[in-house]
Amino acid sequence: MGYTAEEILKLAHDARVSIIRLQFVDILGVIKNVAIPLSQLEKALEGKIAFDGSSIEGFTRIEESDMLLKPDLNSFILLPWYDTPIARMICDVYLPDGQPFSGDPRYVLKRVLSEAAELGYTMNTGPEIEFFLFKIGEDGVPTTVTHDEGSYFDLAPVDKGEEARRDIVLYLEKLGFEVEAAHHEVASAQHEIDFKYADALTTADRVATFKVVTRTVAQRHGLHATFMPKPIFGINGSGMHTNLSLFRDGKNAFFDPEGPYQLSQEAFYFIGGLLKHVRSFTAVTNPLVNSYKRLVPGYEAPVYIAWSAMNRTALIRVPAARGMSTRLELRSPDPSCNPYLAFAVILKAGLDGIQNKITPPESFAKNIYHMTDEERVAEGILSLPGSLKEALDEMARNPLLREALGDHVYEHFMEAKRIEWDVYRTQVHQWELDQYLRTF
Repeated sequence: MGYTAEEILKLAHDARVSIIRLQFVDILGVIKNVAIPLSQLEKALEGKIAFDGSSIEGFTRIEESDMLLKPDLNSFILLPWYDTPIARMICDVYLPDGQPFSGDPRYVLKRVLSEAAELGYTMNTGPEIEFFLFKIGEDGVPTTVTHDEGSYFDLAPVDKGEEARRDIVLYLEKLGFEVEAAHHEVASAQHEIDFKYADALTTADRVATFKVVTRTVAQRHGLHATFMPKPIFGINGSGMHTNLSLFRDGKNAFFDPEGPYQLSQEAFYFIGGLLKHVRSFTAVTNPLVNSYKRLVPGYEAPVYIAWSAMNRTALIRVPAARGMSTRLELRSPDPSCNPYLAFAVILKAGLDGIQNKITPPESFAKNIYHMTDEERVAEGILSLPGSLKEALDEMARNPLLREALGDHVYEHFMEAKRIEWDVYRTQVHQWELDQYLRTF
């Protein structure tokens, strides 16, 4: 689109906008906003709206808390679910001296994208986002109860879940998304909506917007939408399979009609970088204690570190399309991740593969799920971390992750996640009471 500040002011006045939501995310990916009246829009467009950064998770200490929001002019939209016109703009976070705030996840992604641009590349991403829709209890608290008994691609159930998914799609289209598919997923109450790929920054913004739309629509249907990776034991969890491609000079850098599988050497090196660093960046792409309840064998989630041009059991697969649509699909991320940080570490790992010419092993054609542990060891196939603690330990051992995130985000992320693990580790869970209380 490419709005100017003057055009946004005119659009807002013509639409009689009452409130503008200035949106950003914290280090954990939680969406925040500062709401301003129309009278303050011109000040906002000049990047002069201040807020207290010490109140935001992982941002900064109280003695250096003043921060400014600078809207991305291309992100101006009217939110279609309000009776009174309300607009939204996504913002970058700046310090009072005019420098970008190094703890802003959007800045982290921009910085890594700049590194790619110096090498001549742009990265496109296309996520496939899964989520659950559950009933809200009489007390207003979300439950894990559903009247949905549908399964993969079912036309039924004709219920609030299907109606909510339809309305989510309609609102996304009003907001400029090109929705490519929307369908019921494998588990009861589980849904997936896919939208067209774009450059990584635009896609990260859209993931944040997608979550707001999904939760808002669900609530209006008396449902709760959750991007928690594994809300129910014994059924599939929710993933965010992420399609990746690099472009150079307007051409897909992963495509080579003469290469093996019609993939370029750059594509192979990018795969090599992902495979080398995936255990280290999993804490970012799968950031919750609960994420590792999804990453277990038997529920279609990728657990084993391999790539394949043929089958879906590998961590990385290469979809069949070629030419401009040549891409890799990284299947491990889940939708609880901060999309800005996730795309940043994924790109950093892939670029390391290209710069250091990391050659991956051969494409793996066998069904890895059906192999024994001994067979996987013999093939050199490792597993993803089995817990958040293991993932954080892997992250701490790899300097590439600190380099990708920057010192501020790296340190605050690690601190928050170590605390999360420790709180979980020291809790007494219902399973323990059921298992041990009467026996010992």
